[in-house]
Amino acid sequence: MYVSKVRITLRKSILDPQGKAVEHAVASLGISRIKDVRMGKYIELIVDGASEADARQTTEEVCKKLLANPVMEDYHYEIEKV
Repeated sequence: MYVSKVRITLRKSILDPQGKAVEHAVASLGISRIKDVRMGKYIELIVDGASEADARQTTEEVCKKLLANPVMEDYHYEIEKV
């Protein structure tokens, strides 16, 4: 068994209105050191794979077909043996 830790973020070229809202909220708290906020998603998948390569292939397929929009989002993941 493996755990895949997936991070999905909007591409830099895509506007991030949720990130901007958080950025403005932080400024309204009087915190001026935060200059930019980008929001994303974090997902953990438990993969019952025969090997790390198998878990990696399964994670890649799920990211491409379901979790990430390849036009607007990038994804990165780490795989750990459980």
